[in-house]
This record gives sequence, C-alpha cells and structure tokens, in this order.
Amino acid sequence: MPGYLLILFFVIAVFYAAVGFGGGSTYNALLVLNGTDYRVLPAIALACNIIVVSGGLWRFSKAGLVAPKALLPFMLASVPAAWIGGRLPISETLFIALLGVSLLLSGLRLLWQRDVVVAPDEKLSTTLVISLLSGGGIGLISGLVGIGGGIFLAPVLYALRWDTPRKIAAACSLFILVNSISGLTGQIMKLSGHDLLGLAAPYWPLLIAVFLGGQIGSWMASQRLEPLILKRLTAILILYVAMRLILKWMNIVMF
Repeated sequence: MPGYLLILFFVIAVFYAAVGFGGGSTYNALLVLNGTDYRVLPAIALACNIIVVSGGLWRFSKAGLVAPKALLPFMLASVPAAWIGGRLPISETLFIALLGVSLLLSGLRLLWQRDVVVAPDEKLSTTLVISLLSGGGIGLISGLVGIGGGIFLAPVLYALRWDTPRKIAAACSLFILVNSISGLTGQIMKLSGHDLLGLAAPYWPLLIAVFLGGQIGSWMASQRLEPLILKRLTAILILYVAMRLILKWMNIVMF
C-alpha cells in the first residue's frame, strides 16, 4: 500500500468529521483510483467510516442532539437493506458508476447547501411508508457501494423539514454508523465466502490514519469554526475526486 494513501485518508477524515460525515464514498474513490481490488473496497471504506463517524456521534450525543427514536422508522428498513446490499455481488463497472454518482451528489449538496432554521410548527409530518421506502433504498445502495448513506439521507430530511440543521447532522451520524456496521457485516460475510478477506488486511494502517484525522475533525467542529467554509472546502475536494472517478468509469465503458 502506498504511503500517500495514509496522508489522503487522514485529510479526508479531518474534513468529513468536521462537517459531520464519515467519508466512506471518498475513501472508496481513492482506493479505486489507487487500483485496489474493487471487491474489498467497501469493507475497507466502511471500517474507516465507523471509526470516523463514531467520534462525531459522541460529540452530538454530549450536546443532546441525537434522537434515535425519531430516526427509527428510517433505520428499520435501512439496516437490513444495507446488510443485503453488502452481501450482493456487483460488477466493477456498476460499482464505479454508483460510487461516482454518489460522490457527485454529495459534493453538489455540500457546495450549495444552505442551513434553514425550522420552527416546531413548520416541521412536516413523515408517514411510515415514506420513511421505510427512503430508508430501505438508501440502505441498499449504501451496502452495495460501501458508504453510510448520510449523503442521501440529509437531503431527504431537509426536504421534509425534519428538524434543525444540527439535529439533522446528528441524525445522519447515527444513520451512517448503524448502516456502516450492517453493510460491513454483509461485506465480510461475502468476502469470507470467496476467500477474499485477506486482500483487505494490508490496508489496516488506514484505520489509524482516519482515527487520528477524525479526532482532529471532531475537535475542529467543537471549536465552532465557520462551518460554511469547511463545507465548501470539503465539497471542492469531493467534486475533484468524483470527476476523476467518472472519467475512469468512462474509460472502462468506452475502451
């Protein structure tokens, strides 16, 4: 494993932790561009995701912003769906395509996102059907690609005027953690069944890199640094990686 990956994973963890996400999609993209076997990418990325987002969730919990009961309808469908997605085999072409689109949407959302103050009487009621369908769909894609799904859940919650921006960020952290654990379980079972788990072993130093980066990112967030600047910088980084990944996908498809 090249040493520059440690630096890149560290930097990604800092930025993502500072804005309340885990970074799974970008970890995956960096590994794809590095030429890592795509079959083990989701397991590596999800493990990194769990480490980074745990720090953010702890910070949100201390602030009293985590509300598991309110998010339960989404997680009831997303957790088993993420496990199923992790178990399903997927072609390299489809994997890179889904990952590229995920990164592109994530970067655009962070680039143009505006925090909206939601009063209690402005919250829209969410039906159980909507929660289950959106949670299940996000969970399935998350398990397939090896991400936590927060980049898809956040726009849904904002559209529903679910709660304040900070509570939505806390909800996304919890959602990412449970889906990452579920998806990683499915990925490990799939890899073990094909004797591929050993291919991920050389990448264990990345876990240390993202742990250190995640701690720094969480500290930055706790210091009340300007969140808009952090989001824009993170968006630029994500969009750059997304374009690199999409170009790689186009080369595979066309040639």
